Amino acid sequence: MATVISTLFISADGVAEIDPDWHFPYFDENMGRAVTEDYDAADVLLIGRETYDSFAGAWPGREAAGGDDAPFAKQLGDMRKVVVSRQSPEFSWRNSELIDGDLLDAVAALKADAGVRGILIPGSISVVQQLLAAGLVDELRLLVHPVAARKGRKLFDEGDEAYHLRLVTSEAFPTGVLRVIYAPGTAPKPVGYDEVTDQVPAGN
Repeated sequence: MATVISTLFISADGVAEIDPDWHFPYFDENMGRAVTEDYDAADVLLIGRETYDSFAGAWPGREAAGGDDAPFAKQLGDMRKVVVSRQSPEFSWRNSELIDGDLLDAVAALKADAGVRGILIPGSISVVQQLLAAGLVDELRLLVHPVAARKGRKLFDEGDEAYHLRLVTSEAFPTGVLRVIYAPGTAPKPVGYDEVTDQVPAGN
């Protein structure tokens, strides 16, 4: 089964809608390495329409310009891109296609496709929220910036049940950015205050 990976830049207060003012000052070689590892883990990009339009409006031009980011731009262009959209857009970026049918059914089919190694979802908050609710995200890779954005869309929406996560790995960058990778976890045994009184600080 292919692995579904969500990769997001996120603020300390949970905002996953990037603001360049708080994002780019923290982008260094460590974050670049993390992003490279995320993209190298997949051969299919699953992206929402807004993210696609943003990517398609920038990366083909950067590839053509031949600058420092041209190799990464080419990697993105060469990847298969499956776009989640209620409309049928005209795709100008190579290797782009509209999702086939229902989102959950299509992702389940991609996961079961023997020819697919990994499915990466960069950004695309609403897509990630739907897949989290359906239990279809295998890894949540977050680059947590040391800033409280205080505005913008958050990753986790309101719901009746908590998402329990298992920490796979974590790393602190010199900039203060934390890279954390979570997998789905199981809920811990219910515990109340009476069961943890022996852990309460003794005081002075």
